[in-house]
Amino acid sequence: MQPAAPVAFDAFDATPDVSGEVRDLRFRPADPHAATVLSPEQVAQFNDRGFVAPLPAFDPAEADRIRAYFDGLLADALAAGKDSYSLSTAHLAHGGVYDLLTHPTLVAYAADLLGENVVGWGSHFFCKMPGDGTAVGWHQDASFWPLSPSHAVTIWLAIDDADEGNGCMRFLAGSHHSGHLTYRESTPEDHSALNQVVPNAEQYGEEVLDELKAGTCSVHSDLLLHGSEANPGPRRRCGLTLRYCSADVRAGQGWNAKGVLVRGEDPGGHWANPPRPAGPAW
Repeated sequence: MQPAAPVAFDAFDATPDVSGEVRDLRFRPADPHAATVLSPEQVAQFNDRGFVAPLPAFDPAEADRIRAYFDGLLADALAAGKDSYSLSTAHLAHGGVYDLLTHPTLVAYAADLLGENVVGWGSHFFCKMPGDGTAVGWHQDASFWPLSPSHAVTIWLAIDDADEGNGCMRFLAGSHHSGHLTYRESTPEDHSALNQVVPNAEQYGEEVLDELKAGTCSVHSDLLLHGSEANPGPRRRCGLTLRYCSADVRAGQGWNAKGVLVRGEDPGGHWANPPRPAGPAW
């Protein structure tokens, strides 16, 4: 039997239409007493507020190496006529991104919130260049993903320091308890990098800034409302979003081809578990 042909990293729409799909979009709390690296209090915060931050991941020297690695990827993308948001599903094309998706520290955070069988399926650099007028409207990740049930998290790894001055991410704490919310299509007036925005989102929770130093990270539920403002200042703001779900989640639109088994087992054999692509480590 011949191995399956590799899937191109750009074969997947980062914002697919899932409006016709019936999915189970209910928040599934984590067990505070089963955690191994997060404290019971941190898991309880995730259950209550929908996120945990900041979390240590890489020391300053490692953060510098990761930033230099991303700088090279970005330079190649820009030289090819792409923009600073175009590096999506990058773990299927770049060995160093695959290494970050499968890094034991990050996988351990995901496993404490999802259970022992964990798949890493997404990797997208959100890079706001200096003076970038693009915002990200209030949204729920689950609205974009053809996954069911809703049992997924995003780890947002800071490549650069991220703060209010350069457009850091913002959470609406507790909004994940409101279920799947109605959204509208973004308009040019929204100046949004995504094509969805939840109107009047502030009613669903307290706004919290996700300010992170390079090499640290946050983790949030796929149902948590979040977004970010534009970056009007002189400093770049790049973060790598790494997406994980429980292995019992099922993916539509062929997205199971993206999924790497990073912890435990995939009893149903649903996820393709592609190998590490060629390329240097970070």
